[in-house]
Amino acid sequence: MSGENMTFWDHLDELRGVLVKIAILLAVLAVGCFVAMPRLFDDVILAPCNADFPLYRGLDSLARLWPGSLELRPDFHVELVSVELTSQFMIHVSASLWMAFVLGFPMIIYLLWSFVAPGLYDSEKRGVRRAFVAGNLMFFLGMATGYFLVFPIAVRFLADYSLSDKIRTLVSLDSYMDNFFTLLLLMGAIFELPLLAWLLGKMGFLTRGFFSRYRRHAIVVLLIVAAAVTPTGDPFSLMAVFLPIYALWEFSRRLVPAETAAC
Repeated sequence: MSGENMTFWDHLDELRGVLVKIAILLAVLAVGCFVAMPRLFDDVILAPCNADFPLYRGLDSLARLWPGSLELRPDFHVELVSVELTSQFMIHVSASLWMAFVLGFPMIIYLLWSFVAPGLYDSEKRGVRRAFVAGNLMFFLGMATGYFLVFPIAVRFLADYSLSDKIRTLVSLDSYMDNFFTLLLLMGAIFELPLLAWLLGKMGFLTRGFFSRYRRHAIVVLLIVAAAVTPTGDPFSLMAVFLPIYALWEFSRRLVPAETAAC
């Protein structure tokens, strides 16, 4: 049935079918992740708790090249504790659902795209296809940045931070997982900024002049964001988070069509 001849109820029925497919996809992925979760937990989610994590090895090498630039404990390790009877089971379930959503994200977007595509012009479809590919790439690049850079820096700093020698740091499983989920999804969302800028530029709401006029303001705001995400004391950690985010700002500027520029 063509899009022009479909009634409201036909569209609603088609949307219901898409949502059912998404639910089935997430259920299948969640079951698979639930089965594999013990291995994923040890090798992926808990990897930033150990001194052999790739970022930590890189920081150790940097500390050896420039003695005194960084103070790192070679025996770094974070031991998590479960303080609630149901914590481990609920984390098992929630982590499986979260992982299913991340893995199924491209397919979810594709299914939603298949629902709206019949109502678009050919030129609009080409633009959406490019946005689909770019959005997925940037989302996973942001997640990778969060996992390999932002989250381990936060873990290393906060786990080693001590207000008093009389206080022993015990990290709860729930606290660790809340920060893990939040920071990775936050970085995935932040890396969608170039796509958002491109869309706003296409719609005529954003110009290159905006990026030129507010560059200094953006640097200050992004430094504050980087400091909030990684409350470390050394400039290296701050810049390691700030530079990728600022690069997104400059990349977003270049994606705005030149013909819309106005200074």
